[in-house]
Amino acid sequence: MKIHRREVMESSSCSHFSQQPRHCKPPLSLRVHIDHSSFTVDKNLLAENCEYFRALFQSGMRECQQEEIHLRCVGVLGFLVMLQLLDGERPVLNSDQIVEAIECTAFLQVPALTKHLINIINSENCLLMYHTAATYGVWELSHTSALFIRDMYADLKEDVQTLPNKLVEYIESLLPSSYMAVCSHSPSTELLQDLQRTVCYLDEDNREWKVLTHLPVSTSTTMAGVAVLENKLYIIGGVHDLSKKVVEHGFCYNPAANTWSSICGPQQLRYNFTLIGHEGCLYAIGGEYNMRALSSVERYRVSNGSWSFVSPLPCSASSVVSTIATNRIFICLWKGKGASEIHEYIPQQDQWLLVTTLIRQHSYGLHMVAHKDNLYMIRNGPCDDFLMCVMDCYNLSSGQWTAMSGQYGNSKGSLFTAVVRGDSVFTLSRQVTMEYTVEDCAWRLRREMKGFGRIGSIYTFLMRLPKATVSLIGNSPDQIQDQILGDCPRLSPQCSDNL
Repeated sequence: MKIHRREVMESSSCSHFSQQPRHCKPPLSLRVHIDHSSFTVDKNLLAENCEYFRALFQSGMRECQQEEIHLRCVGVLGFLVMLQLLDGERPVLNSDQIVEAIECTAFLQVPALTKHLINIINSENCLLMYHTAATYGVWELSHTSALFIRDMYADLKEDVQTLPNKLVEYIESLLPSSYMAVCSHSPSTELLQDLQRTVCYLDEDNREWKVLTHLPVSTSTTMAGVAVLENKLYIIGGVHDLSKKVVEHGFCYNPAANTWSSICGPQQLRYNFTLIGHEGCLYAIGGEYNMRALSSVERYRVSNGSWSFVSPLPCSASSVVSTIATNRIFICLWKGKGASEIHEYIPQQDQWLLVTTLIRQHSYGLHMVAHKDNLYMIRNGPCDDFLMCVMDCYNLSSGQWTAMSGQYGNSKGSLFTAVVRGDSVFTLSRQVTMEYTVEDCAWRLRREMKGFGRIGSIYTFLMRLPKATVSLIGNSPDQIQDQILGDCPRLSPQCSDNL
């Protein structure tokens, strides 16, 4: 792939501009010429989003005052994609557009474009993304693509071997995502420890579940918020017992160090709420307190260890169904009479937006997962077996609903805890763990493995487990208790201690 040389700008002294009449101001728009195409773009928009143009406009070069400029370092397709993105669109890209978009973000340094490319990585474009990003030095995109490929290595192995050896070696050096599960448990005591209070992972080679770590004795996973953020497991809140007294602090498990630490809980005591990890923040959404449903939402910034309220839900709700699709937060609110609303939270605007409404009589949403730009709404089916469920698919790009064929789940398994990894969906029950392959209008059963074998509510998620940590499985509750030196004072400014 040929990389065009950067354009060399002709410099001029700042005194040249001072000799201009005072009423002569720099142009507010810029005419950009690429090959035989021309674009008129707002200069402020370019300066706000492109490091290249920001540096150019502040450089004192002659181009600061010119009304047009010729770019030889990017292609037309890539520049068009950038303009679409800066105009608020989320374009779906073909192979040629992906290559030129990567070239564009490499030379013009456009963080928003890099982020968009990361958000649309899938099994069809991940190899192209990885190779092209590595070629142009877009390291964040290259690394994220490599992680995606690592999670699908078995399916992509033949195609991966066509890459340069160094790129293959880098993929193989990465940790794959493991399917994880933890059951609902109330806090224990030092004298009466429950050996079932464990976080487990699926050993896919042996097709069985193994213990990774024990929960700290004061941790509750009953009606708690459970989420993974930056490959750390967070368990927030939960209740002590039937009195529903709330655990006022939370815990964080770091698999790299195989240690637990305590963190502050939300300002509003809550249980039966949803916890979402997204871009360096945890979101505690809705829930209940004193038998009353909540609409409030709180955000925890890991960088400073503080909670703050953000825009509330459109209505009070507990056990809110949620998922992350193309790095966007979506929730489902059941409105009664078979109506389920999907809302998106926009962090930059601190706003909830209604995306679509699905109406299915005598039905309600039980779970939601995302694959590519599709949201899969899993709901109860029209039969007496509660474990049987049906699905509807909403495509974010087309804005269309599609009813999925067939029913899923039976006495062997259910989809209420489905987790997506690559093109696979994992779900489990006490009897069996099942992996499905996502296809256009159906999920095809791929393989069955040993069931989880525990009772009660189950939380499932993905984490990357270092081999050194996995080799230490089977820690006793005593060892875990030694890592937790004390409870976290509520809302103390120093309550996020690495223990």
